[in-house]
Amino acid sequence: MLITIYLIAITAEAMSGALAAGRRNMDAFGVAVIAFVTALGGGTIRDMILGHFPISWTQHPEYVYLVIGAGLVTTLLARFMHHLKTVFLVLDAMGLVAFSLIGCEVALKMHYATPIVIMAGMTTGIFGGILRDVLCNRVPLVFRQELYASVSLIVCGLYLSLQRYGMAHDAATLIAFSGGLGIRLLAIWRGWKLPTFSYQKRWD
Repeated sequence: MLITIYLIAITAEAMSGALAAGRRNMDAFGVAVIAFVTALGGGTIRDMILGHFPISWTQHPEYVYLVIGAGLVTTLLARFMHHLKTVFLVLDAMGLVAFSLIGCEVALKMHYATPIVIMAGMTTGIFGGILRDVLCNRVPLVFRQELYASVSLIVCGLYLSLQRYGMAHDAATLIAFSGGLGIRLLAIWRGWKLPTFSYQKRWD
């Protein structure tokens, strides 16, 4: 199940990266790079931090074709994308949760401690979007009130807790995925946000 969702998610993330590149008037090469980084950047950083080699996408060149192709196709379909905003939000939520669970799985198989497993899941879930926004010269969305990284944290914690209490792998995955997706969609619908810190005073 997660692999299918993963493929859908990296396609959607690549398309969102292409749209972000378009807002910055990038050429076709820039679009391809931003699409690739958005879709596969989180997993790449996770693998580098954990020492998980070879990096996952290097063993699946079809993922590279998929995300770059999706990014370039987006440049042809961009005028219609505003009609699909709701679809993109749902796919992005599914991607966040799926990436987080996959990141946890990778770290678990390498026998890392619980805090590192959670960090691996969150890195996989959110860093593609962070890299996209940094390269497009924007404050990353995940740092601007959005209940996004928090959802990744909840998903990772729930998944590990269910496994620790003896629940079967597939059941734990399904419950964590459903719970995380529900929380993220509710956050979008209800406008749930984290409190922000604003400090304007200048040092003299």
